[in-house]
This record gives sequence, structure tokens and C-alpha cells, in this order.
Amino acid sequence: MDALYTAVATANGREGRAVSSDGRLDLALAMPPALGGDGAGTNPEQLFAAGYAACFASAMANVGRRAGLDTKDVSVTAEVSLGKDATGFGLAVVMRVELPDTLSGETGRRLVEETHRFCPYSKATQGNIEVELVIE
Repeated sequence: MDALYTAVATANGREGRAVSSDGRLDLALAMPPALGGDGAGTNPEQLFAAGYAACFASAMANVGRRAGLDTKDVSVTAEVSLGKDATGFGLAVVMRVELPDTLSGETGRRLVEETHRFCPYSKATQGNIEVELVIE
């Protein structure tokens, strides 16, 4: 792969900090209350959800533009779950894509599925974690 951009961040665990190399991201990290923490900071699942939702929405704009579809009123919500699996812990994602009426039905379904094939985050998760697509 020919890298166009490389993000760099350093973290020291779930009860520490995450800082990007340019300093624009500087967050306290904390375990969520559901996992026994105080929730006084963000957590890796929230960061992954935000990144995946943003990437998927941008990918949909790209796919939609190539297909001549207006995606400006699309909203994407990523729900990232952490749970136990056979080897320890694993992730699962539900991508909730809210489409305007103009993209309902088969057109919207095809757009979401093509976006899932195009999105870099979706490609990275393919075969690694379960990703459920929900069109609303």
C-alpha cells in the first residue's frame, strides 16, 4: 500500500491517556462503568466507534458521488461492543445508517453495501469481527 497519510497516537492503557503525535488529540482514558470503571474518560471502543462512523460516512459520500446520489443527509452511528470470545475478548459492530427518503429501498441498500466494501475500516474488520449493517 502506498500511504497517503499516517496517524500516530500513543496510549498507556485503559486508565491513562491517549495523545496524537500532533497533540490535537489528548484524552483521558477510563474504563466505562459497565466494565467496573468510573467512566471519567473516554475508552478505546468509543474512539473506534467515532472513527468507523466518520470513515463510513465519508466513504458513502464518495460512493454516492460516483453513483450520482446525494448523500448529504445521511447519518452513520457505529455501536462497538466489547465482549468475551473463545480466546479472551473481541469486538462486534452494528453500523446504523440513517438514509433520507430519497435513498430508501433497493437504492439505499445497494449504496450501504457498496460503501461497506469500499470503506477502509470495513475492509480492516472484514473476516476479523462481526459487522452488522442496519438501514434506518
